[in-house]
Amino acid sequence: MPQQDNLRIVLAARPVGRPRPSDFRLEHAAVPEASDGQVVLRILYLSLDPYMRGRMSDEKSYSAPVAIGQVMEGGTVAEVLESRHPDFRPGDIVLSHSGWQSYAVADGGHLRKIDPAAAPITTALGVLGMPGFTAYAGLLTIGQPKAGETVVVAAASGPVGSAVGQIARIKGARAVGIAGGETKCAFIRETFGFDAVVDHSAPDFADQLAAACPNGIDVYFENVGGKVWDAVFPLLNGFARIPVCGLIAQYNSTGDFEGPDRLPIVMRQVLTKSLTIRGFIQREFVAQRPAFEREASGWIAGGALKYKEDIVEGLAQAPEAFIGLLDGKNFGKLIIKV
Repeated sequence: MPQQDNLRIVLAARPVGRPRPSDFRLEHAAVPEASDGQVVLRILYLSLDPYMRGRMSDEKSYSAPVAIGQVMEGGTVAEVLESRHPDFRPGDIVLSHSGWQSYAVADGGHLRKIDPAAAPITTALGVLGMPGFTAYAGLLTIGQPKAGETVVVAAASGPVGSAVGQIARIKGARAVGIAGGETKCAFIRETFGFDAVVDHSAPDFADQLAAACPNGIDVYFENVGGKVWDAVFPLLNGFARIPVCGLIAQYNSTGDFEGPDRLPIVMRQVLTKSLTIRGFIQREFVAQRPAFEREASGWIAGGALKYKEDIVEGLAQAPEAFIGLLDGKNFGKLIIKV
């Protein structure tokens, strides 16, 4: 295989608060070579996701941080260029975890083939990938929505939140979305089919949310935290379930949080309302993956599950796009076309 330039983006510095472009560094390197059992990949699409902010920090978490000078991690869709693994041939399209670079080498055992005829290959990073599975497993395993209940989800225009609301409706529940801006809210209502949508940037946001949930909230799928949680919390019904998927409003925070200590109030309500609050990482439910792929594919084919992608051209644009993601500037699943 002819040697080509491998463009890659590495972590240059650990951000303090909101990441800056200088926290990333663009490098050029040789295309790696495959050993026995490996393949060489040309990255086609890179997924950008909020969890990557945690990997930039060296604080203790559920996964090891990206080292300074190491390629930023991330899920990718790639084409096999060279194979030294019996299960893969040049031209195969695969799902990998190759990070922010244009070429990579990977062990064949860590790859999954994608059928381009079954669905657009970008969906393997979104509605049929980790975000879609996160919504499916978190909502159905922890949230357990029942017909007639009210399910509220924050960041409802994103890949996880939009799937949560639509799956809730498939299960017979009432879906209320929270998003920022009238454009996103209208799309959630008209395209994703939510029963109600509330703009968190409205000055009377809390009042609007209460009006949209006249019977209270039975399931709250948490993606944001911050002022959204503050508005949701008083509306939670007895025995409400709260899958905690993300806290994007807090990812760039440093030091102690401002304001009074609200933990005693929260814990009293957890006790008196018999609330279930559980954080989760989607890989905990990996056994459900085949069921998710089967059901989600059917829902998409039948029109019950829709999706929106926000595709940015060029790997060099990834840092700016990622910083914008943390600010809520994306509209749909954010993907870099490498």
